[in-house]
Amino acid sequence: MKKSIAVFGLGIFGESVAIELAQAGCEVLAVDNNKEHIQNISDQVTYAVVADVCDTETMKSLGISNMDAVVVAITKNLNASILATIFAKESGVPLVAAKSVDKLHTKILKKVGADKVIVPEHESGVRIAHQLLADSIIDLFELSNSSRMLEIQPKTEWVGQSLRTLNLRKKYHVNVIAIRQGEHMNFHPEPDELLAENSTLLIVADQKDLHRLL
Repeated sequence: MKKSIAVFGLGIFGESVAIELAQAGCEVLAVDNNKEHIQNISDQVTYAVVADVCDTETMKSLGISNMDAVVVAITKNLNASILATIFAKESGVPLVAAKSVDKLHTKILKKVGADKVIVPEHESGVRIAHQLLADSIIDLFELSNSSRMLEIQPKTEWVGQSLRTLNLRKKYHVNVIAIRQGEHMNFHPEPDELLAENSTLLIVADQKDLHRLL
């Protein structure tokens, strides 16, 4: 079954999330109080509605309780961000992800029930910092305050060797969860398969161990 996801707030972040979800096959309800934003996205999502998230009666009419997830991408109006998050949780939405702009906003969103708080600028900054430190890091994602998932290019000395021989878990304190070659992602790599030069590794590691890869 297709997932149904609502996105509140169609700034640059919210619009990109809504369009990406729609292109991935989700039923997307896009909500914003700006008519121009709704017009710009109306032909790219399932439903696009002009509405004020602070208006409880209007929100109830949107059928939010039937959604699999809600993304609250509102940051310019702190009150609207908080009310939308509360409304989504009280409506029984199982997953509410909310965008935050700072530590205080993050603390409030978590306090009112947000399941996931997103700080795009912070996450982008973390990625860029590590990419500058190590050319081999292609991408990086924060899984928690202390753990990271990375896609990396294998070190020159790793090419032509197997995961069993390299023993990366012991030497670098990282876990290889997949190997990518082109568009193919192998989530069950054989321990004796030799690493190709054009392959990349998807690994999980503690933040404190990332220096081992530099």
